[in-house]
Amino acid sequence: MEVVAVAAALGLLLLASAGSSAGDEAQEAAAVRELLARLLGPGPAAAFSVSVKRALAAESGLDTYRLSGGGPEAQVRILGSTGVAAAAGLHRYLRDFCGCHVAWSGSQLRLPQPLPAVPEELTEATPNRYRYYQNVCTQSYSFVWWDWARWEQEIDWMALNGINLALAWSGQEAIWQRVYLALGLTQTEIDEFFTGPAFLAWGRMGNLHSWSGPLPRSWHLKQLYLQHRILDRMRSFGMIPVLPAFAGHVPKALTRVFPQISVTQMGSWGHFNCSYSCSFLLAPGDRLFPIVGSLFLRELTKEFGTDHIYGADTFNEMQPPSSEPSYLAAATAAVYQAMIAVDPDAVWLLQGWLFQHQPQFWGPAQVGAVLGAVPRGRLLVLDLFAESQPVYVHTASFQGQPFIWCMLHNFGGNHGLFGALESVNQGPTAARLFPNSTMAGTGMAPEGIGQNEVVYALMAELGWRKDPVTDLGAWVTSFAARRYGVSQGDAEAAWRLLLRSVYNCSGKGCTGHNRSPLVRRPSLQMATSVWYNQSDVFEAWRLLLKATPTLASSPAFRYDLVDITRQAVQELVSLYYEEARTAYLNKELVSLMRAGGILAYELLPALDKVLASDSHFLLGSWLEQARGVAVSEAEALFYEQNSRYQLTLWGPEGNILDYANKQLAGLVADYYTPRWQLFMEMLVESLVRGVPFQQHQFDQNVFQLEQTFVLGTRKYPSQPQGDTVDLAKKLFLKYYPRWVAGAL
Repeated sequence: MEVVAVAAALGLLLLASAGSSAGDEAQEAAAVRELLARLLGPGPAAAFSVSVKRALAAESGLDTYRLSGGGPEAQVRILGSTGVAAAAGLHRYLRDFCGCHVAWSGSQLRLPQPLPAVPEELTEATPNRYRYYQNVCTQSYSFVWWDWARWEQEIDWMALNGINLALAWSGQEAIWQRVYLALGLTQTEIDEFFTGPAFLAWGRMGNLHSWSGPLPRSWHLKQLYLQHRILDRMRSFGMIPVLPAFAGHVPKALTRVFPQISVTQMGSWGHFNCSYSCSFLLAPGDRLFPIVGSLFLRELTKEFGTDHIYGADTFNEMQPPSSEPSYLAAATAAVYQAMIAVDPDAVWLLQGWLFQHQPQFWGPAQVGAVLGAVPRGRLLVLDLFAESQPVYVHTASFQGQPFIWCMLHNFGGNHGLFGALESVNQGPTAARLFPNSTMAGTGMAPEGIGQNEVVYALMAELGWRKDPVTDLGAWVTSFAARRYGVSQGDAEAAWRLLLRSVYNCSGKGCTGHNRSPLVRRPSLQMATSVWYNQSDVFEAWRLLLKATPTLASSPAFRYDLVDITRQAVQELVSLYYEEARTAYLNKELVSLMRAGGILAYELLPALDKVLASDSHFLLGSWLEQARGVAVSEAEALFYEQNSRYQLTLWGPEGNILDYANKQLAGLVADYYTPRWQLFMEMLVESLVRGVPFQQHQFDQNVFQLEQTFVLGTRKYPSQPQGDTVDLAKKLFLKYYPRWVAGAL
C-alpha cells in the first residue's frame, strides 16, 4: 500500500503547486464562460451559469463537476472544482443532454430549445489526478505550422475533454539560443545546430541536429509570442503546462568553447548519418552539466513562469553509452538535479517510450536505475503505448513511481481507419486495479491528430469513468447519432461494422502506422494482410452512402464519407496490387497491364478527386499553413519544403521514407500515383524484355520522382472542389459490384 500513498502524495504536491485562490477560481470560471461564447455564440451562452469552487472536490486533486438546472425557465448551472472540470461538465451536458458533438473535423452543436433540464443534480469526479495530452512528436507532425487561432481551438477542445496536463514546448529554441550565446557559441554555430521547424521534435529529444535548418530569426520571435498566448490560455482554465528541461544533449560547438568537457557521441538514428544525428551527450559528472541545465531552466521560467512540471528525454530511441546501472542512475540524477537547482518543486515528466522501444537493453536493473535515481513522487512516467504494449505490468508499476496510462494510437499523423477500442476501453481500469498500482491518470499521446475521432472521444470519456463502457456497440451507435445530429439506422449500422473490424485491433501487432501499399514505395514484397474482414469496410461504405439522403447536409457525415471511401480505395489498391504481382510472377502480361492500369491510372486519380472535395484532405491547405508562418517569399519556400520533406522522404535520402504518410489531394496525384505508374511500367517492361525486375534500379528511378515532388513549388488548391457524395457514389458504383462478384 506504500506505493498508493506515494501516488496520492504526488497528487497533493502538484495540487498545492497549482494554486487555489479565489482569484484563480474566478479567472477559471471566466475562461469557461468565454469558451462557451466562442463555442455557441453569446446568445446561447447566456443560458448557462458557470462557477468554479475548489471545495467541490471531495478528494483533493480529483477534478469534479456538478450539473443542475435547465428547462424552460432556468439556466443550466455548471459548477467545477477547476476550470477544466467545469469545461468537462459543460461538454458532458452538451453531449448527453443535448446530443451535441465536439470534434477536430467540425462540431455538431444544434441545441434543442428549450435546453433540456438536468432531472437530478449530477455530480461526477474523475478517478485519477491527471488527464494528459500530447506526444513530443505531435508538436511537429500536427502543431508545427499553427497560428494562435488554431491553437485557441485546440485548447478549447482540450478543456472540453477534461485535459489538465499537456506539453507546452513552443518557443524553447529561442531560449536555447540565449543560453548558447551566453555560453560562447556563435550565431552561426547555433544556426547550424537547430533542425528545421518540421523536425524540431527530434532535435529536442537529441535524435537529430541541423537537418532541414536553420531556423529564421522571425521563427523565434513568432514562437515566443505564441508560447505566451498558449500558456496564458492553458493556465486560465487551470491546466498544468509541461515545460521542457535540459536532457543532456549539447551542440558539438560547445567543445570548441570548452575543450576539456566530457561528452559522448551517440550512435546514429533513423538511418541518418552523423551529419544530422549522432548527437553529443554531456557526461553527467561534468561540471558543465548543472550549469547548462540551470541556465536554461532559469531563463525559461523567467520568460514563461512555471507550473513545476518539466519534460526531458535523454535516451529516446537511442541506446545509452553504457548499460551499467550506476551510469544510468547518474545520467538520470544529473537531469533531475539541474531541475531542482532552479525549481525545488520540480517534477520530471518522462516519456516511458524508451523502456518499450528497446526492451532488450532495458532490463530490470537498467529500468530500476532510472526509476530509482529520482525521489519517489518526483518522477511522473508516461506509459506511452499502454493500449498495446504496457510497461507498468513488467516493472511492478514503475517500481513505485507514479505513471499515466496513455493511449498512443497514431504514428506519424497517418490517415487510415484504425483503433483498438476494446483494449482502450479495458486498459485504464486494469491499470488502476493492478497490484500496488501507482497509476496517477490517463492520457492521449498520438504522434499526430486529426484522424479516427471516435478513438479519442472514447479515451477522453474514459478519463472520467471509474469502469469501462459496458456496451461499446451501444456507445458507438450513440456516437454516430451525436456526430450527425440525428439517429439514422444505416449510418449507425455502418459504425457498428467499423467497430468490429478496423476499430477492433488486438495484440502487440496493433501499431496505428499505416503500411498500406498505397502509401509505400512499391515493391514485389509488400505485405497486404489486415486484422479485419475487408467486407465490413465495403459494407460500411455501402451503408453510409445509403444514408446520404438524410445526412448529406452534415459536414461531419461528408467528412466520414470521404474517409470511408478513402479506406475502401486503400483496400482496393491492395487487392489490385496482389493481382498485378501474381500476374507478373506468372508472366501474364495482359493481366498485369489490366490490374496495374486500373490501380495506377484509374483508382488513384479517382481517390485524389474524392479527397479534393473536403477541406480536411487537401495538400494545398497543409502547405498553405506552412507558408502562412513566413514573413518573406524565401521563408515561405523554406517552410513549404520542410513540410514536403516530412510528408514524404523525411530526410535527404528517404531516411525514414513515408513514415508520416498522408492521403491528401495533390499528394496522391503528384507523389503516390507517379510512383505506382513507374512501378507498373517497369514490371511490364521486365516481362516484355524477358529480364528480371530490378528493385534497386526502380528505387533509384523512383527517388528522382520523389525528390522532384519535394523540391517542387507547384501550388495546390486550398479550397475543396467537387461534390463528395457524387464522387463517392461514382467510385462505389464502379468498384463495389466488382468486389461483391469477386471479379475485380
